[in-house]
Amino acid sequence: MLGWDTVASLATAGGTLVLAVATFSAVRSSNRSARVAQEALLVQMRPMLIPSRLSDPMQKIFFSEGKSFRLDGGRGCVEFDDGTAVVYLALSLRNAGQGISVIHGWRFMAGREEAHVRPDPGGFRTQGLDLAIAPDDVGYWEAAFRDENDPQFAEAVEAAKSAELVTIDLLYGDQDGQQRVISRMALRRYSPDDPDKQEVWLPAVIRHWNLDRPDPRDR
Repeated sequence: MLGWDTVASLATAGGTLVLAVATFSAVRSSNRSARVAQEALLVQMRPMLIPSRLSDPMQKIFFSEGKSFRLDGGRGCVEFDDGTAVVYLALSLRNAGQGISVIHGWRFMAGREEAHVRPDPGGFRTQGLDLAIAPDDVGYWEAAFRDENDPQFAEAVEAAKSAELVTIDLLYGDQDGQQRVISRMALRRYSPDDPDKQEVWLPAVIRHWNLDRPDPRDR
């Protein structure tokens, strides 16, 4: 027959086990709630760049040489200036995300990038200007090739003169430098049938890659 001391010890042990299980469940629930709250906060800071709409307002873009462009909504620019020997690049953009978008860098290629493999962030050119676009607002990206010794300078000049398509990869993140994304844009040259109208470059987004969080295609 069990003594009262043994029964009391067993009851204490059982109570301790129940308390431990309850504490473990509470900690797990608390951690889960914290992760949900953190994810909700990050969603509020998450940027997503896409080409602006054709109906979006015109952007006026200035370059250091004094060159400027009036870029209508849903337009891009790839232009070589013989006078300055500079290839000017620009995109009218819209931030479709809920957080501020800060552009960190860019990557250029004449033609279409056939291999849809996420580019190495280390291969991007650093953005010379701090370009930020507010959520649900329009803005722009600009860059230029100025150095004739740049390995891509001749390619960029030829693209501005005769290419029908160029690819631009943009690297950006939120205002804290997190939630980085690479968005691939294709710029296609369009020549209107009316000879009195100027040709334009029309952008389209091809793909987005997440860098600091799981990518949907990898799940």
